[in-house]
Amino acid sequence: MENFINDLAVFVWTWNVPILVGSGIFFLIYSKLTPFKYIIHAFNLIRGKYSSKEDIGQVTHFQALTTALSGTIGLGNIAGVAIAIKLAGPGAIFWMWLTAIVGIATKFFTCTLSVMYRDVDEYGNVNGGPMYVIKNALPASMLPLAYFFAAAGLIGALPGFQSNQLVQIMGDLPMLQFENFNLIAGVVLAIITGVIILGGLIRIAKVSEWLVPLMSVLYFGSTVVALVLNFEDVIPAFKIIIEDAFTGSAVAGGSVIAVIIMGVRRGAHSNEAGIGTETLVHGSAKTSDPVKQGLVAMLGPIFDTLIMCTSTALLIIISGVWLNSDANGVTLTAEAFSMLLGPIGYAVLFICVISFGATTIFTYSYYGSACSRFLFGEKGVRVYQWIIIFFVIVFAVIPIEAAINIIDISFALMAIPTLISSVWLAPKVIERAKAYFAALELESS
Repeated sequence: MENFINDLAVFVWTWNVPILVGSGIFFLIYSKLTPFKYIIHAFNLIRGKYSSKEDIGQVTHFQALTTALSGTIGLGNIAGVAIAIKLAGPGAIFWMWLTAIVGIATKFFTCTLSVMYRDVDEYGNVNGGPMYVIKNALPASMLPLAYFFAAAGLIGALPGFQSNQLVQIMGDLPMLQFENFNLIAGVVLAIITGVIILGGLIRIAKVSEWLVPLMSVLYFGSTVVALVLNFEDVIPAFKIIIEDAFTGSAVAGGSVIAVIIMGVRRGAHSNEAGIGTETLVHGSAKTSDPVKQGLVAMLGPIFDTLIMCTSTALLIIISGVWLNSDANGVTLTAEAFSMLLGPIGYAVLFICVISFGATTIFTYSYYGSACSRFLFGEKGVRVYQWIIIFFVIVFAVIPIEAAINIIDISFALMAIPTLISSVWLAPKVIERAKAYFAALELESS
């Protein structure tokens, strides 16, 4: 069964790679790189410079970004990078960079649309995401795509990778290496998860708002220290990444295609551009114009892939653990931190993994709940939340490969309706963006 799941993951991502990257290139060209000109403006938006108390939505620009980032900055950057390097070599990081660059444009389009076509339900919840875009903006004949996304999202939002890697790093501690530890840790994590997610998006956003920036600074700061202490190895590490991206020499059989597929797979898990998950929370943001949230959302790939993933990759390559260790995932990253920064490095990583892993589970629970609400109404949300709590335990005890492949398959399926609807409605985004940028230029003149 495990081999079948792995083969299926490879199959779906073999054809999903050109779709994901190709769509991103389309958005880059179609927008004429316009979003990139307003990156500084996007930072001003998350500072609340253009916000108003009258803006419709549930969370602020900053809360939406940090909540979305809590689903991307974290184990995707810490453990996902290690898995990519271990399975496909350092060259996979280059292709992660590519997904981030085109992903900036992709996020601008997908998240702008999520706000443009969001719904407000009878309970006052502001709901956005690909399923509402399809329902409210595409012909009725395309409605099955909305249900397809939501159904795939129920599985894709399960906390498989996060629960598995959280338990793994805790289990690496000598005092916790006892029988049934994974099960016990899974139960404890499930209880903590329940306390947070049953409080809904507002509680998740409030936790993410202060925890994600704090842990990001702590994690990135520690990687900078390690890189400064080993600065003579930084340039050679970049060379290894670039050379291996086009030779595949670090992979058994030297398959460049395998390197590209793994890089895009892990890149998609890192920044979620084109998958549609991040649009679910950005669609709930308080904003007076959809373009504002699109600009805020496009900062995600810059933070999580171009900055955080790169720093993790450099540490793993410089330390040499990717060549000399049998470890994988978060344990491999922990070995790199320990080698370059000693016990303090391991302690910092441990704290960051626990914090990031928890916030990621909370965020994914919201993603899944949003899909459940679309399919089954408000009553289905509570049932799904209990399902998530149960699967926190399940994924804590199964092999890492199975956990990753299940989520990867779901992500690939979710990308199909997300990208179809976004490409279809791209002219609407450009029309809205032109009006917004024209008003902005007029205001500043």
